[in-house]
Amino acid sequence: MEVRELWPELEWIKDDKLRESTRKTWELAFSRSVLKAEDLLEIPFTLLCEGEVATFMEHKRCVVHISRKSGEEMNRFFEDKLPVDMDILISGAILCDVGKLLEYDYGDDGNLTKGEYGKYLRHPFSGVSIAEECGVPKEVLHIIAAHAGEGDKVKRS
Repeated sequence: MEVRELWPELEWIKDDKLRESTRKTWELAFSRSVLKAEDLLEIPFTLLCEGEVATFMEHKRCVVHISRKSGEEMNRFFEDKLPVDMDILISGAILCDVGKLLEYDYGDDGNLTKGEYGKYLRHPFSGVSIAEECGVPKEVLHIIAAHAGEGDKVKRS
């Protein structure tokens, strides 16, 4: 499975360069991860919840769809007062959890667990690092960095 198959929402990004850097970020993350694209269709979106939870991709694609609709509504209501750059928003939503690919590992029992890398760096940090390496603009890096608890002390855009 290719990144384009995993993420049909990439086509919502109109800027070719941003779409390509967003796709390349996922490819680079997979190259450094024990996970394959197919795994994201089955693994839980978080290791913090007990029992049945949404899969990684169910969660991620839902976040992207909600983000898009929210951005459209903000642009409709606020027009020029508080414009939302939809390409930046969609790229940020697609990429905000890309660093989780480096957090996860498989334990000796074959179950998904937090790996050594994940014990030291959470996904906002690794996600920014990978995305920056792929040429993702600072506005999207900000979304990746500030979307979780690590962003609590940052002025969010």
